Amino acid sequence: MARVLVVDDAIFARMRCARLLTDNGYEVDEASNGAEALAKYKQQKPDAVLLDITMPDMDGLAALKQIINHDPDARVAMVSAMGQKSMVVEALEVGAKDFVVKPFDAARVLQAVQKLVS
Repeated sequence: MARVLVVDDAIFARMRCARLLTDNGYEVDEASNGAEALAKYKQQKPDAVLLDITMPDMDGLAALKQIINHDPDARVAMVSAMGQKSMVVEALEVGAKDFVVKPFDAARVLQAVQKLVS
């Protein structure tokens, strides 16, 4: 089954998303910020990444740019709160393939991941 890296500084959101994916047959790795996400991406080469935009240390846009620089074929969906439209647009221009709005809708998260891994 596909491996998904879930990146979010909010532990509750990260755990909720990880559990949803695990319950639906995905292997899940987690990271709490962009720097950790980049390191785990390089180490584990997941099939898909769900990447929060707003995080401390290295935000999602900076992490996305570095992941795409490392692997131009990376499959990343950004996770954003309402009101982050300009950041989502920039992320899509940089190379993100999709986006999911918080709070999570389980069906939408699964749809995004399925799109990334297919």
